[in-house]
Order: sequence, then structure tokens, then C-alpha cells
Amino acid sequence: MRRHIARWWTVAVPALALVALALTWGRSLSAVTGVLVALLLAGAVLAAVHHAEVIAHRVGEPFGSLVLAVAVTVIEVALIVSLMLSGGEKTASLARDTVFAAVMITCNGIVGLSLLAGTLRRRVAVFNAEGTGGALATVATLSTLSLVLPSFTTSARGPAFSPAQLGFAAVVSLAMYGLFVLTQTVRHRDYFLPVATPHTEAAGQGTGAEKHAPRPSGRTALTSLGLLLVALVSVVGLAKVESPIIELAVANAGMPQAVVGVVIALLVLLPETLAAVRAARRDQIQISLNLALGSAMASIGLTIPAIAVMSIWLEGPLVLGLGGTHMVLLALTVAVSTLTVVPGRATLLQSGVHLGLFAAFLFLAISP
Repeated sequence: MRRHIARWWTVAVPALALVALALTWGRSLSAVTGVLVALLLAGAVLAAVHHAEVIAHRVGEPFGSLVLAVAVTVIEVALIVSLMLSGGEKTASLARDTVFAAVMITCNGIVGLSLLAGTLRRRVAVFNAEGTGGALATVATLSTLSLVLPSFTTSARGPAFSPAQLGFAAVVSLAMYGLFVLTQTVRHRDYFLPVATPHTEAAGQGTGAEKHAPRPSGRTALTSLGLLLVALVSVVGLAKVESPIIELAVANAGMPQAVVGVVIALLVLLPETLAAVRAARRDQIQISLNLALGSAMASIGLTIPAIAVMSIWLEGPLVLGLGGTHMVLLALTVAVSTLTVVPGRATLLQSGVHLGLFAAFLFLAISP
């Protein structure tokens, strides 16, 4: 009976969320409708996590983490593109703000929460330094190339790339992301599998994948894939529907407009956050790190090429370069993440440092 109820809500909630999205898109929401939309958004997030775990169990790691990261990012990129095409000059920095927020949320927020969940459970979180280090190096390179260099180049005015520079950054970002996916899924897949520990082996979860539950059938996995896409479209779309309410609340609180982008990014990344924390609670820290760093990498590697193509139709400047405060936060994040990853083991201290950096990012977004 309990399993039947679980199956029912994971199918019904994404469908209801999609219907709510169709009914509310482009319309002003009342207070009651806004609350209902927020509840459906939360339900769609939980349903997305469930279906992502079904797919991950079927295809195994690291493919499961890759599916969720890429699916969320593709839909997020589509949302950014649609907003920039319809928003005019006020959205000139939207891509930069969204990508930077995604990097800080994933590399500090999700990583910090995952390490916290893992270390509270087993004192020391263990993961594969080779795979995680390669992912971190790719994220750091893409972030610097796309978000830092535009503030120092001289071919275009302001913190922006010239068309040739933007095209180069787009090609390199896409090529680097493709190379990472090849490394993760084919050439060195074992670097991204959960590390076996006495606790995970006792639970049947080590590098041999989850032995504790029967593997879903191909039909079940395909159904979950379709429902995952429906849930993610609903999450991103309902976040956009809620954005006017968020903008009004931010304005009434006297906070900067950039806070709106941070709140929307937090909502969009909720499925990955919950999936990562749940994996960490099962002592599968590697899966959590795959989700976090893979999401950051996909956000840059797919957004920059999309923006480069879209710039053909955009009028006005395309601001990509970070300001000084954000550059300092990015540099500190890369340095701290490197020290976290190199040993292949982390304690409660490392989780606290990452969460402290994440708190600093949120505070400086509110009070720049």
C-alpha cells in the first residue's frame, strides 16, 4: 500500500505542477495562488529527486548524476535565454549572475551540506580524489575563462568579451565539458564511482552499485526519465512564475536586484541539492560531489555557448565579467575546494568552511 502511494504521488505531482505552470504562465498571482504554486514547486522538486534516483539506480554511476545535472542545466539555460531575449538591457548581466550563483551554490552550498551530512554520520567523508580533482580543475578553468577574463580584456568596453572572444570562450567551454563527460563516463569511469568503505560494503552500496534494492526495469527507467523532465520543466517554470512575487519581496526589503537571481538559482538547484544530501546520508559522498561539480560545470559549459549563439540577436552589451568582491569569493572557493579535494577525505571542519563561504556569498548578495 505504501509503495502504491509513493508511485502515485511521484506521477501526479509533476503532472499537476505542469498544469499549474500552463495556467499561471504570464499572469499575475494572488497571495493564495502564489502559496499553491510554491507548494507544487516543492512537490515537483521532491518528485524530480525520486525519478533521478530511479534512473541512477538503473544506469549506475556516474551516468545517474550526469542525467540530473545536464537535464536541470539545459532547462535552466532555456529559461535564461528566454528571459534575456524578452528582458532588454536590464538582463545584460543575467547570464553572469546566474552562472556565478550556480557555481557558488554547488561548490560551497551543495558540497558543504553533503560533507556535513556525511561527516555527522561517519565522522570522515571519503571520496575519490582523482575524479573529484579533475572535475574541480575543469570548473575552475571554465569559471576563470568565462567570468573573470572579461573584466580584464581590452577589445570590448566594460566587463565584456568581443564577438571573437565570446566565440572562442564558447567553443573552449563546450569542448572542455565534452572532454570531461568522456573522461567521466568512458575512459576513467572508475574515478567517479563511490569509494567502498566498511559501512557501504556492509550495506551493499560500494563500488558494485546499489545491491540493496532490485534494479528498475528499462520501462520503469524510461517512465522516470519522462517524469523527471516534466518535473524539472515545472520546477524552472514555476520558479519563473514566482519571480514577480520574489522581486516584489526583494524590493520591499530594500535588497539589490541581484538577489532575485540568487533566489531563483536556489530554487532551480533544489533537486540536485536534495539528491546530493540523500546520497551523502548513504555514505556515497562521491555521488554528491559528482552532482555538485557536474552541475557547476554544465551550467558554464552549456550556458556560455548558448549565450554566444543568442548574442547574434541581442541588442546592447552582454556583461560577463565579475566584480572585485565576486572574484575574491571565486578565488577563495577554488583554493578551499582544492584543499578539501586533494586528501580524498574530509571532516566536519571542511563542511563548515564551505558553508561559511556560502553564507558569505548570500550575505554579500544582500549587502554588497
